[in-house]
Amino acid sequence: MQLVVARIGRAHGIKGEVTVEVRTDEPELRLGPGAVLTTDPASVGPLTIETGRVHSGRLLLRFEGVRDRNGAEALRNTLLIADVDPDERPEDEDEYYDHQLIDLDVVTKDGEEVGRITEISHLPTQDLFVVERPDGSEVYVPFVEEIVTEIDLEEQRAVIDPPPGLIDDRAETASARDAAEDERGAAGDEA
Repeated sequence: MQLVVARIGRAHGIKGEVTVEVRTDEPELRLGPGAVLTTDPASVGPLTIETGRVHSGRLLLRFEGVRDRNGAEALRNTLLIADVDPDERPEDEDEYYDHQLIDLDVVTKDGEEVGRITEISHLPTQDLFVVERPDGSEVYVPFVEEIVTEIDLEEQRAVIDPPPGLIDDRAETASARDAAEDERGAAGDEA
């Protein structure tokens, strides 16, 4: 199985280094020296990582055979793709690769069918499951422990405990004004 692990950004300096936008939780495993990666577009690769380092919070890579800024700039926007065993799991037992989660059935803890995961959206603060409902609509489920209570790869399902309003329109709204109106109404009933 092939997974996109990075996208090459602009050239850095004059010796062939490039910035990369990392798209893997395991850059030390996928983007280390000696790693051979296929590319999109295919005509650019395969590329072998010669060196890597972090500079000002960004990963910089240099590839074998790329020695100057022009060669580095020619790689801009190229996707780096790693070959991964489909049965491989991340080291942490509570982590999953996107391909393991796509197409899982999503059900509530009470067994109510919600839909099927069609995409994982990686946001800066958290990941979201994009879940296609049986009627074709979509719902977004934050991939956080409080909501996603179980991932069962053998049963091909994700169990969720959604707060009110996440997967339906029965959100509970409460405000200080509503509470005050309720109190006034109750006081008026007593008079």
